[in-house]
Amino acid sequence: MENEVNITIIDREGETHEVIAPTDMAMNLMEVVRSYELAPEGTIGVCGGMAMCASCQCYVLSDTELPEMQDDEAAMLAEAFHVEDNSRLGCQLHISEAFEGLKVQLAPEEM
Repeated sequence: MENEVNITIIDREGETHEVIAPTDMAMNLMEVVRSYELAPEGTIGVCGGMAMCASCQCYVLSDTELPEMQDDEAAMLAEAFHVEDNSRLGCQLHISEAFEGLKVQLAPEEM
């Protein structure tokens, strides 16, 4: 459908979810995860999407072209746990048509 993209999200339990995300609502990936309740309340987006906590860290598993990482995202990931080469903060990935087919896995909770 127009103004929507298909995204695959693997939750922290390893379960795969095929979701539809709107491209015309200025949502980011963290908000999509929260709206589908793919992580327990209070465990994702703790800072409200300000790139200050890394609770929405995910691993990008597809070859989807994403926007370049900005300094605040890189700084937060430099201090986060469980960081991999394909780590991104979901709050910094704003849903667009380019995200069609995106596949991500939520990083483990920081403990």
